[in-house]
Amino acid sequence: MQPYFFPYIGYWQLLARVDQFVLYDNIQYTKKGWINRNRFLQNGKDQMFTIPLKKDSEFLDVVQRFLADDFNPDKLLNQFEGSYREAPYFKTVFPLIATIVKAQDKNLFLYIHHSIQVVADFLNIRTPIVISSTIPIDHSLKSESKVLALCKAMGASTYVNPIGGQDLYSKSTFEEQGLALQFIKMRPVCYQQTTDLFVANLSIIDVMMFNSRENIMAMLTEYDFL
Repeated sequence: MQPYFFPYIGYWQLLARVDQFVLYDNIQYTKKGWINRNRFLQNGKDQMFTIPLKKDSEFLDVVQRFLADDFNPDKLLNQFEGSYREAPYFKTVFPLIATIVKAQDKNLFLYIHHSIQVVADFLNIRTPIVISSTIPIDHSLKSESKVLALCKAMGASTYVNPIGGQDLYSKSTFEEQGLALQFIKMRPVCYQQTTDLFVANLSIIDVMMFNSRENIMAMLTEYDFL
């Protein structure tokens, strides 16, 4: 999977489900993706938050990108505090979020890798996270071919991907290589926010602010296999 900053709960369902989780560091950064941005609840509506990056070539991998020199962690934290200070689990969760946002590493991949590990520990997810570039394969491979090579190198029997991967990967192709291909389809997740109209699929920050750790851990199993 790509490294995402505070991704939605479906990402954590996948992380909790698998035996090993491969996190891409040597994959091209995509400006319009979710690598360094996500959505949170502000005044009852979804708003985007973003980690600004230094200007650089759009063809660089995630591990070659860096946070902007003028990134102000306190400004982002003030946004989160203003939106969630009345949330039931604010006092528990906000210090955790602050630890992540104020991390000193300016390398984009290392910064996000740290954020994923901290949240995983908080949610009691013990799945080992393996950095893709450490796996001995031909890293010039792309898309499905690269996934197959990673699976083989790790001795995998099954590759699990979110439901969106159905448009990217073929079960028959995986079967030809002796691998099973499964997709996780998240069931609808709903909980009480600060507004009567529920806003779905926000950052895990929103989930943590409004739900106990025990409730979130239960949510991590609310999916179907296809």
